[in-house]
Amino acid sequence: MAAVLLRAAARATRSSALRSILARRGPFSTESTEPLPIVVTLCPMPEGDDDEHGGAGAGRAEEDDDLRSRLFRLGLAKRSATAALEKWAGEGRDAPAGELRRIARDLSRARRFKHALEVADWMKTHHESELSESDYGMRIDLITKVFGASAAEDFFEKLPPGAKSLEAYTALLHSYARSKMTDRAERLFERMKDANLSMNVLVYNEMMTLYMSVGELGKVPIIAEELKRQNVSPDLFTYNLRISAAAASMDLDGFKGILDEMSTDPNSNEGWALYRDLAAIYVDAGQLVGSSNSVVEAEAKISQREWITYDFLVFLHTGLGSRERIKDIWKSMQMTSQRMTSRNYICALSSYLMCGQLKDAGEIVDQWQRSKAPEFDISACNRLFDALLKAGFTDTADSFRELMLQKSCILTSRASVADNNDGQQFARYVDKISDSVLHSMVSL
Repeated sequence: MAAVLLRAAARATRSSALRSILARRGPFSTESTEPLPIVVTLCPMPEGDDDEHGGAGAGRAEEDDDLRSRLFRLGLAKRSATAALEKWAGEGRDAPAGELRRIARDLSRARRFKHALEVADWMKTHHESELSESDYGMRIDLITKVFGASAAEDFFEKLPPGAKSLEAYTALLHSYARSKMTDRAERLFERMKDANLSMNVLVYNEMMTLYMSVGELGKVPIIAEELKRQNVSPDLFTYNLRISAAAASMDLDGFKGILDEMSTDPNSNEGWALYRDLAAIYVDAGQLVGSSNSVVEAEAKISQREWITYDFLVFLHTGLGSRERIKDIWKSMQMTSQRMTSRNYICALSSYLMCGQLKDAGEIVDQWQRSKAPEFDISACNRLFDALLKAGFTDTADSFRELMLQKSCILTSRASVADNNDGQQFARYVDKISDSVLHSMVSL
């Protein structure tokens, strides 16, 4: 039963994962770029009293605790954070706006959205003059999570004109995007432009994320061009969205053009350079070609767009230095019912190799060799080896070859034997040796 729940959870979170990880959240958002929710925790309900102040034992600790601890002890959503706050104030204790703001964000990060919203509402009632623009954005985000995007829209429309800041608009746009309400998002985007707001990169990232999630890949370049016209500086998330859309559309000329654009961007850094290198290696090694006979055309259930987007998420977090995120995304991909392709393994493998994490790279190879679908593909490994050499990463390629030798696999580069008249015959010969080694391993 637990396995069934895990698979169901992974399937249910695929689309939300794309939206939540691809685009950076603004300062209004209570949702950080956390890893994919890949585990369903089954645990017993806490024993004891079910009262609104946290059950048995809560009263004993109240006199010596702080406000944050008291609110976090509430546990169940049916318990009232509002009542706990009123009790706290009734005891003559202060609850300053800054502390309430931090508690609301911490509760939301713990996915305690109802309690976080109650804290935000209490803060408005008692500290309205101290509310910032980001506070209104946070409330819109929380209302969306508790009551849905329509309720968030109602809240936004009732705000006084002075409170309808860029943060509030962006929070509502995020609500529409996560709910895949394309028409509403587009209308709001136009309203934001008509209001002459000085829009930042987050707004454009939200629109591109929405179009990626609903499969309207052709609209991603349109948003990117508008970003350029408005002289808004893109970030790595922006480039990841554009490159993912180009790759999923098989627009390899556009793909290469975006990589070139990244290389001349004044904001480029080592992380961006690593991302560019991985993207280029992925196209060379993964046989991602712009023809109707491409191997990626045959995928079902999980679309080509989704698989490619997941691959580029791995590259994105590699460039950002988020090594643990790579593992989280990879685990989520493995938990789907759809078989992965050799490109997915190449993606994770190349990321770990480029980061010098040979142990993790070896684990990917082990998983690939144990998998039944797809079968381990030595030719894909050869393509990756060749792509690393072609990109100039000789040391990384050597490490990869040594790693594969430990796995009883022999790699060869077609590029290194291209000038030899017998090069093609030699490559086929090495592949046969490798296949024989693999066959003997399977037979053991």
